[in-house]
Amino acid sequence: MSEFAPQSRPQTGPKIKLDGVHKRFGDNIVLDGIDLEVQTGESVVIIGGSGTGKSVTLKCILGLLTPEKGTIEIDGESVVGISGDERDRINGKFGMLFQSAALFDSMSNLDNVAFGLTEGKGMDPEAATEIALEKLRQVGLGENVARMSPAELSVGMKKRVGLARAIAIEPEIIFFDEPTTGLDPVMGDVINDLIVQCVRKVGATTMTITHDMASARKIADRIAMLYKGKLIWTGPTDEIDTCGEDHVEQFVHGRVEGPIQMELRRL
Repeated sequence: MSEFAPQSRPQTGPKIKLDGVHKRFGDNIVLDGIDLEVQTGESVVIIGGSGTGKSVTLKCILGLLTPEKGTIEIDGESVVGISGDERDRINGKFGMLFQSAALFDSMSNLDNVAFGLTEGKGMDPEAATEIALEKLRQVGLGENVARMSPAELSVGMKKRVGLARAIAIEPEIIFFDEPTTGLDPVMGDVINDLIVQCVRKVGATTMTITHDMASARKIADRIAMLYKGKLIWTGPTDEIDTCGEDHVEQFVHGRVEGPIQMELRRL
């Protein structure tokens, strides 16, 4: 899908591994024993309806939430419950494109992209600026946009700046939180193409959460569906239409009739 060849990274087992992860809020069980492996250089997309636990899964990996049971490993290293310098070291491997882009309004777009380089990596501001400008060019934005503030941009342009920021530090792992939410179909496809191109150039492992099947089909090597706290199907993207799992087929094709029907009626 991309003109870029991925950079090589050592293949030493799963880059991300979740084993029996449970998370609840009071009596509400959100994650009920999640098992998932993401290999180095792989793109895995977690799909599912609103409130099924996609964001909670991501927050557990990032250390924003702590699961009650189970283990989460990054490069074979357990990360559940770690804090301080150890968490900072692990999170230094991560880049992220937030659902709303989450740009700093008080900074220019250029400074937003350079932020992880200057503040996280301690890079010289001049060198960071050159890298930030190059990353903005990679997502189709020039110096005129770089000098603007986020408030001056459309939703689609903010997503591009957010993507440039996510790849600027050349992270080992990139997380995408609903990358096409709020975009029209054409701009959504532009963002999907940029994700494929930019991620493969960096050579990153990626995990995406979304309910947008067009996005999932374009950017995923494998897709996993989360339903009632469990991953009910995981497999290659090109097998999802013939997976034979009724919940998955209903969700993928957007059908009202099917096993998810009763949940819809209760809303």
